[in-house]
Amino acid sequence: MEGSTQMLGEHPVNPVLLATDLAEARRFYHDLLGLPIAAENDNMITFRTGPNLLLVSLSSTGTADTQTQASWTVTDIHAETEALRARGVTIQNIDQPGLSTDHGIADAGFAWAAWITDPAGNSLSILQLKREPGRPDAGGGQASDQQG
Repeated sequence: MEGSTQMLGEHPVNPVLLATDLAEARRFYHDLLGLPIAAENDNMITFRTGPNLLLVSLSSTGTADTQTQASWTVTDIHAETEALRARGVTIQNIDQPGLSTDHGIADAGFAWAAWITDPAGNSLSILQLKREPGRPDAGGGQASDQQG
């Protein structure tokens, strides 16, 4: 079997989020965020996001976890957050020890970060990775070392 087994690291991972109301999830992810629907049934909606899929599954209890459940990596967090605001998406403002936002964007050290919350309470982040000196950022462009 050596050499013939593919490792999981060679394949995409598709997050599964819980929702108590799939109609609200559809409105949020498809209508507000603009994610195309790949498949839909009474128990789950599958959205396309870049080369990956985001699955939202019907749940009687939803999520109780307040930690970030999924994250998008973008090349221009300011443009993305402004486009989301224009579509009616609330960008979370955070003011706590060690992490605060300015117009919804925080300096998370390795990246600029913003958070949104879906109707089921799933916390979702948007990241613009900072570049290492002399290297392009992970988003493919040159990231600024200062928020602008």
